[in-house]
Amino acid sequence: MKKKMPEFKNEDVEREFWATHDSTGYIDWKRAEKVLLPKLKPSVKTISLRLPESMIDELKLLANKKDVPYQSLLKVFLAERIDKELNAS
Repeated sequence: MKKKMPEFKNEDVEREFWATHDSTGYIDWKRAEKVLLPKLKPSVKTISLRLPESMIDELKLLANKKDVPYQSLLKVFLAERIDKELNAS
């Protein structure tokens, strides 16, 4: 039997609660359904990254061949490599 879901005064209180409690005691995840949130955009953070000019030039060349902005291509390359590293056995 699952526990009754508590009511929270605000998001901060809820965030603190879930940081110290296991949701499986409150939610039957076997009955969960996948949902798509097509308009939800991931939050982004601007960073400063120092790269050799030659690397940027090569990235721009590759991006031009693919007809995409070089920053977008860099994000694709990073995402692919991160996925590869995280899934390496």
